[in-house]
Amino acid sequence: MDWRDTGILLSARRHGESSAILDVFTPSRGRHMGVMRGGGSRRLAPTLQPGAQLDLAWRARLEDQMGNFSAEPQRSRAAIAMADPLALAGLQAVCALLGFCLPEREPHPALYARTEALLDLLGQPELWPLAYLRWELALLEEMGFGLDLAACAVTGATEGLAYVSPRSGRAVSRQGAGDWASRLLPLPPVLRGEGAAPDAEIVTALGTTGHFLDHHMARDLRDRPLPAARALFVDRLARRASHG
Repeated sequence: MDWRDTGILLSARRHGESSAILDVFTPSRGRHMGVMRGGGSRRLAPTLQPGAQLDLAWRARLEDQMGNFSAEPQRSRAAIAMADPLALAGLQAVCALLGFCLPEREPHPALYARTEALLDLLGQPELWPLAYLRWELALLEEMGFGLDLAACAVTGATEGLAYVSPRSGRAVSRQGAGDWASRLLPLPPVLRGEGAAPDAEIVTALGTTGHFLDHHMARDLRDRPLPAARALFVDRLARRASHG
């Protein structure tokens, strides 16, 4: 069994004296793991950083084996990320969330395309937070926990939408919320693709998407908390917003 594809490196961990186990996300094979001989060496370790774009070849005697990778770097995103703490935190959040929620060997080509496009924006700090928020919405949709923000779940109105139901993920208007408003999640305009999308509003929106990532997706798929890397990214974005 063998295949060849491009892929985004999600993580690499030492295996034995000089090998590494790579966890990658590819357009046609989904999330896939394999052993790369020499991947833990001083020569190769700097190129095997999360977010790196790799030309991958995988081979195994049987399809259900972990198999072995050979990999050639196509482009590294580490230098851009290392130059900006927010970009580094964002890159780590993306890779950690994908490694957390994606099942192995299940293709998600649309999510892959969105992820590659998102990571290619790392050098544009003014665009990246909004692109990341849209990516989280796409991730929720892909995993079966998408939000329905088109109309109020109570009244059917499409105007005055201000909240999100923490249970159903549906929008709720101010009128429809009534006495339940304090129990609902905020629906800032940026979540519906409206407005100027300042950092502070994106942070608020990430609080809402975070509820569904943590209380719905993580509990249903893994029954454990989200990777800490996401909270670190949101915290750094909040600090940038407070100074902006």
